Amino acid sequence: MGDSGENADGEKPQGTRVGIVMDNLRERIASRSLMPGARVPSIRVMTDALGVSKSTVVEAYDRLVAEGVIVARRGSGFFVSGHAPPLALADLGPRLDREVDPLWLTRQSLQSDSKVLKPGCGWMPASWLPEDGVRRALRAIARDPQSPLADYANPYGLPALRQQLAWRLAQHGVDAPPEQIVLTDGGTHALDLVCRFLLEPGDTVLIDDPCYFNFQALLRAHRARIVGVPYTPSGPDLAAFERALITHRPRLYVTNSAIHNPTGATLAPAIAHRLLKLAGEHDLIVVEDDIFADFEDEAAPRLAAFDGLTRVVSIGSFSKTLSAAARCGYIAARGEWIEPLIDLKLATTFGNGQLTASVVHRLLVDGTYRRHLESMRAKLADAMGETMRRLGYAGLEVWTRPHAGMFVWARLPDSLDAADVARHALGANVVFAPGNVFSVSQSAGGYLRFNVSQCNRPKVYETLQRAMESAATRGERERA
Repeated sequence: MGDSGENADGEKPQGTRVGIVMDNLRERIASRSLMPGARVPSIRVMTDALGVSKSTVVEAYDRLVAEGVIVARRGSGFFVSGHAPPLALADLGPRLDREVDPLWLTRQSLQSDSKVLKPGCGWMPASWLPEDGVRRALRAIARDPQSPLADYANPYGLPALRQQLAWRLAQHGVDAPPEQIVLTDGGTHALDLVCRFLLEPGDTVLIDDPCYFNFQALLRAHRARIVGVPYTPSGPDLAAFERALITHRPRLYVTNSAIHNPTGATLAPAIAHRLLKLAGEHDLIVVEDDIFADFEDEAAPRLAAFDGLTRVVSIGSFSKTLSAAARCGYIAARGEWIEPLIDLKLATTFGNGQLTASVVHRLLVDGTYRRHLESMRAKLADAMGETMRRLGYAGLEVWTRPHAGMFVWARLPDSLDAADVARHALGANVVFAPGNVFSVSQSAGGYLRFNVSQCNRPKVYETLQRAMESAATRGERERA
């Protein structure tokens, strides 16, 4: 039966339904939920699972056979063909135009020259970071004959830095002695190690909706099944969170609690306590990404502090506040998990950057980092106020007023599509971050994330206004 005709049940054109079935099966194969040679769900099972007719599934399977994706065996059903294709993250998750794909946008931001403005990126300008302090630390380390410049690091990481981290975590109420801290090459490396340790392919992981887009990319690389939970200005929607626990029986929940990315929201104490109670009832492990901890003047609630690292793993990094070039992060976890995490670290990276850890430690103990944070927080507070004021003039509605940090989550007026706005802005060399790159449910199409430290140029708002006007005109033409 063709795409455009009615099927035997009298249903209207089923091209979209056929495509849904085909995409569903392709995603299972790409994510390794179905391996080569595995039996494909029967026509009846797929019919019930997706709520389509049998003829729709038959047509979808016939097309996949013609493409060589699956093979038909008489009397046995359908099976996945050949070998598993190389993992391509772009083939997993929601289909997005390349111009608004988060990994593509990140590459553009990293590869572009100084003419490109990046109000949608996730880092501060180099001029806001203590580059002179980093140079001084490097020179001092080079002059010190005791400095480790050639050897591999201690498997745990630099002892003096882990001692500093234990003290710093204690300021946020997290009791993590040095022997429960492992150094990593940044926050992403920390999350990757935790996922390698705790996840098996096919395990379910809860994430906030919206959340940091790289959580999604990394979890897909680990072949995890991702379920989003709506996020509110005070934390995850607990009713939806509990339903997800009951329905999906997830292994992990990955979140920012202090300063949420992309919304800038802060977890409320009452939500934190109830969340941890639910986690205990459903044997859920929480991974708390605390990478924005040092943006705060006053510490917000920490799940790791309430929990005592029983079922919460705390990870962090200095990439956002000190230097993206100095890749230094950490994992703080329950004691019995440290040795296996170290084994995984040795197996995959044979340690972490000893020189970088020495630089970070020197900046922490000589006062450079503390003075930098004081200056940085003042700059961010000023930039936050100015950005929110300018966005209000442009007609955007700020979702919540962040108490600290660099992100503002704002809704466009008149039901404008943020992807359209971002696409128009790219032509003017301005990179915005449309909401759906952060949303596993694709329900944030009217939002943009703004990095206030990158919004201090008039061209940002001029381009935003023109892009909004162009998107509105396009929408009117499509509706006409």
